[in-house]
Order: sequence, then C-alpha cells, then structure tokens
Amino acid sequence: MFRRLPEIEAVGETVSFTIDGRPANARAGDSVAAALLANGVTVCRNTPVSGAARGPYCMMGVCFDCLVTIDGTGNRQGCQVRVSPGMAVETQNGKREVER
Repeated sequence: MFRRLPEIEAVGETVSFTIDGRPANARAGDSVAAALLANGVTVCRNTPVSGAARGPYCMMGVCFDCLVTIDGTGNRQGCQVRVSPGMAVETQNGKREVER
C-alpha cells in the first residue's frame, strides 16, 4: 500500500536501524513513522483498553496513533522523530510501564 515515488526511490543516503530487533533501512531524513511504513510495518501500537491496532495516520503529530518506543523511551511520536543510524524502534503493546 505504501511505497516511495519512483523519482525519490534512488535518491538519498541509506540509514540502518532496527524495528522490534529486526534490521531495517530508511532514507536519511525519513521520520520513524515513514520508515516503518516503507518497511511494511503498518501497526505501531495496540491500545491499552481494547487492544485495537493503531498505525501512522496524520503524519504531523496531531493524532498520537504512531506512538513507538525509540531507544528505550516509550510513547514517542514516530512522525516527529527522524531515523538515525543504529536507532532501535519497538512497537508498543498496551500502556507503557513507567520505570521506577
């Protein structure tokens, strides 16, 4: 469903990162949410109450459906964070536990 435009596909530096421990690649400058979609990941989290699947929707920081854990910090808006080399992105299941 989601794919890059042909004229953009070959442009830009590749950035390596992980999604749930699996290696993935993105283009330099991609948001985490865009990188997830480009790698075929359409579900970023499951809601705490009903368990409904949520994925990137507005891509501009309004809806909070793209919440993920980035480098160990939960509830980060994937559409508001750019992918960086070696970044560890994890999808979220339910509410995030607060570290004590």
